Amino acid sequence: MPTSTPYKPPHVREITPRSVTVGLLVALVIGASYPYVVLKFGFGPNISVVSAFFGFMALGLFSKNYNRWENNIVQTAGTTAGQISFLCWLLAAFDILAAEPGSGFDVRLTPVQTFIWLSTAGVLGVLLAVPLRKHFIEDENLPFPDGMAAGETLIMLDSRGEQARRSAFAMFGALALSGLTFLATQLRWVVDNIPLVVNAFSARVGLGLGVSLLNIGSGIIIGLRIGASMLLGGIIGWVIAPPWLLSQGLIAPDARRVDILLLIMWPAVGMLVAGGLSALLLRWPVLVRTFKGLASSASMSGDLPLRWVWSGGIVASVLLIAVQSAFFSTPVWHSVLAILFSIPLALVALRVLGETNWGPISTMVNVVQAIFGAIAPGDLRASMVSSGTTGAVAAESEGLMQDFRAGQMIQSTPRMLTYMQLIAVPVGALALAFMYPLLRDTYGVIGENAQLLSPTSQRWVGFAKLVTTELTGSAASTPEAAARVSWMIDSLLVGGAIGVALTFLEQKEKWRPYVPSPTGMGIAMLIPVNAVTMIFLGAASDRVWARTSPASHERYSIPVAAGLIAGEALVAVVIPILVTIGLMQLPS
Repeated sequence: MPTSTPYKPPHVREITPRSVTVGLLVALVIGASYPYVVLKFGFGPNISVVSAFFGFMALGLFSKNYNRWENNIVQTAGTTAGQISFLCWLLAAFDILAAEPGSGFDVRLTPVQTFIWLSTAGVLGVLLAVPLRKHFIEDENLPFPDGMAAGETLIMLDSRGEQARRSAFAMFGALALSGLTFLATQLRWVVDNIPLVVNAFSARVGLGLGVSLLNIGSGIIIGLRIGASMLLGGIIGWVIAPPWLLSQGLIAPDARRVDILLLIMWPAVGMLVAGGLSALLLRWPVLVRTFKGLASSASMSGDLPLRWVWSGGIVASVLLIAVQSAFFSTPVWHSVLAILFSIPLALVALRVLGETNWGPISTMVNVVQAIFGAIAPGDLRASMVSSGTTGAVAAESEGLMQDFRAGQMIQSTPRMLTYMQLIAVPVGALALAFMYPLLRDTYGVIGENAQLLSPTSQRWVGFAKLVTTELTGSAASTPEAAARVSWMIDSLLVGGAIGVALTFLEQKEKWRPYVPSPTGMGIAMLIPVNAVTMIFLGAASDRVWARTSPASHERYSIPVAAGLIAGEALVAVVIPILVTIGLMQLPS
């Protein structure tokens, strides 16, 4: 990709009517399509690059003299909306727990309530991220690889000539291929006439090679080390573990995937949480410098004035506390603690994301769940809603720092990016509020026939039950239940020990390429192996491509990956709309 980065000419305007208009349109598209990806796999690939390509294509419809700085406004809007729509796992978790008999959890948000809640939390998250930009981007100069990829993409797309057109054609072709492939797998006649002959148990746990080019695109972006780590974790979690659990009487021969997931998740959670905390503790001197830097930063060139940040943060916090009291009957002190917890959570998540390109928000929220489990024992509502609030506020900072990194590369003004982020938050919340019920009702997130199992939601619900009810003794009244609780605790500790050990080993630069990633292994244990295998194939294919044809790989790998990701996600948005209006019927 081109790496030349000219300074922004003084006369260039970043926020223009066309950049804001296109940015809002891209925010709607990303906000509506991203939830499908998250609910299906439990995580989402880089949406910053996808947003940049959408901006490149859409701005071209308005004018031929747009520039990379306007496109960065569009990219920022798409990323911001994507971070809000990533929180679909919160909504799915509420539905999963509310559907369980005897849970006593009755939170069922309307689309309007979802919009108001997430808009308020998202605005607060944007404001909290502003003072962190200078430290993480300028002082520490963390790479934030997805942000760097978006910045390089913006530069490439702004390069006039044949190469930019070829890159756009590569993305269009990959997008069409991915979307048509996914559409074919959803048509009733394909499913009826091309059956897959596989072992029934293997089908239940998700073994095999799922036909999804989105997974291939994800693997290209993730890279081979993480892809191989995911393959290892998937084999352990879904090939080795189920027969062992069956032999121990912990699952039945006809166990569904969700039944197995509720046991497999514990070593995965231990690995993810312990690995993230270990990485933080190993960098405690840097964390101390972070707080000192925040305390001493009297002015930040190009950012919103601090007095605007603090006053806006206070107003947003008060509104969020009022909203949660009205919608969830959450005590004021619960909301205050949840907001306060979001600050260190964001610091940890941004440190990990900046160095590893993996955002651990949904995992770190489990720590907050444990805290509320101790503060309000037996209260599932406190564990779910309050920890969800912390995650909703902190999650927005992840994508925003990627925007700031891309902006630094092309000399964008941070304040302008913040304005667009604040505008795009309610757009993303609106898209999610109305798209999530469509996806839930079309594909299902609950039950044996659900197509969107949302591994992150399953893990979050399971952890909430553990810290509020499973450990009280009431759930362990039978030998079978006691054995399950024992497995949960023991495997959590073992997974934690593995996460700590791998985190220490990967600190050695010469060892790092050969040490499995605890993040990759842990996440792979929470998603179907057929997704993991395709992700690994994508990563391996990308490595072969880079070795055999470096020049074409440098030009086309990101456009192709972006198209493969966007194609399936966009078609997945269109299908529930067609089903809703009666123009399409999904296979039973």
